[in-house]
Amino acid sequence: MIPEPVFTITLQNVHFRAYHGLYPQERVEGNDFIINVSAKYRTSNAQIVSLEDTIDYGQLYAIIQEVMAIPVNLLETVVQQIAQKILLQYAQVFDVRVSLEKTKPPIADFNGSAVVEINLVR
Repeated sequence: MIPEPVFTITLQNVHFRAYHGLYPQERVEGNDFIINVSAKYRTSNAQIVSLEDTIDYGQLYAIIQEVMAIPVNLLETVVQQIAQKILLQYAQVFDVRVSLEKTKPPIADFNGSAVVEINLVR
């Protein structure tokens, strides 16, 4: 008997200009963000031959766009919202990981980026 396969759909290094952050200048100037999303799922079909058998990565991207368009104070809020929306939309997804990188955090004399990641498993 062939075991039920586990598939992973991943969107990597998705770039956005958005206005998340605690500080007023972040809401005005914005920042560059990089998002990575990974969704693990099972399918009951022995052979995946159509989009209905899998996860539509275009829809994953639409979820990311929707969340990124609404400014919030914390990066943790953004990754939580993206992960939760994916789990709500796709019952077959059992594990979702979202990382969000703020490429230029407003920290004096800081050279690097800030990253927040969430992993939700049902």
